[in-house]
Amino acid sequence: MVGTTRAAGSRLAAGFDDPRLPLALAALVGATATVGSLYLSLGLELVPCELCWYQRILMYPLVVVLGVAAVERRASVWRTVLPLSVLGTGLAAYHSYLQATTVSCGFAGDCAAVLWRAPVLGLTVPNLSFVAFALVSGLVAAVAVASAEP
Repeated sequence: MVGTTRAAGSRLAAGFDDPRLPLALAALVGATATVGSLYLSLGLELVPCELCWYQRILMYPLVVVLGVAAVERRASVWRTVLPLSVLGTGLAAYHSYLQATTVSCGFAGDCAAVLWRAPVLGLTVPNLSFVAFALVSGLVAAVAVASAEP
């Protein structure tokens, strides 16, 4: 029966019947970000800067963690995911700030350089990373709120 894995009396935010939908959506966002970053480096042969590597380190494991949590309907995964996704959001925001305001960043590689922009919205790679981390954080935060005891 759907929803029987939740504690009795737990409420749901945003109309989610169980945590599987938001966790699966968050896993999909993470998988899209992972495939996109691999395409940029392997397909377009763009060399990731040091800040890009840190963002990858934070995003890649989220795909597996969120995927398994979605299958198992494990709402408590927010305790693992939120520290990584919030840190990734902050790092991507800082990276985007560097691109918008400076020409060098002091890290290995040229992390302030804009090497690629999304054709439709004109977002840079750190901007897209920020969007992905923010979406994951928001979806998982909704799971955390929904699974909280009243």
